[in-house]
Amino acid sequence: MFMGEYHHNIDDKNRLVIPANFRSNLGETFIITRGLEKCLYIYTNSEWQKIVDKLASLPFTKKDARTFIRAFFSAAANCSLDRQGRINITPNQALYADLTKECVIIGVNDRLEIWSQANWDKFNNEYSDALESVAEDLFNGE
Repeated sequence: MFMGEYHHNIDDKNRLVIPANFRSNLGETFIITRGLEKCLYIYTNSEWQKIVDKLASLPFTKKDARTFIRAFFSAAANCSLDRQGRINITPNQALYADLTKECVIIGVNDRLEIWSQANWDKFNNEYSDALESVAEDLFNGE
């Protein structure tokens, strides 16, 4: 399980340090792809395979399914850590997530998410007031 929030800067070669406590859970190689809400997702190979299996069951005749699958897989890349614990983010991934300097890396149970500081702040500002009602709706009746 991944959890926590960490702040690191991306360098001019699109390298970003992954926090040490996340590294051992990632494995030697892992997948980074475009996420939702202008962030990037990092999956272990086993979690990635679960997503691949779910997406494979979607009907290719549905336009929404084809659109999502194209966007999700076209932005995906195999990744590994260098000796300093950094990953290389592709230029397209960095552009999509607005990664220019300050980044936020968060653990979200089965994946990591990489956000620009500005997008993370915007997300938190938009949803902080709604968090209680969202929790109530999600856990209603439990």
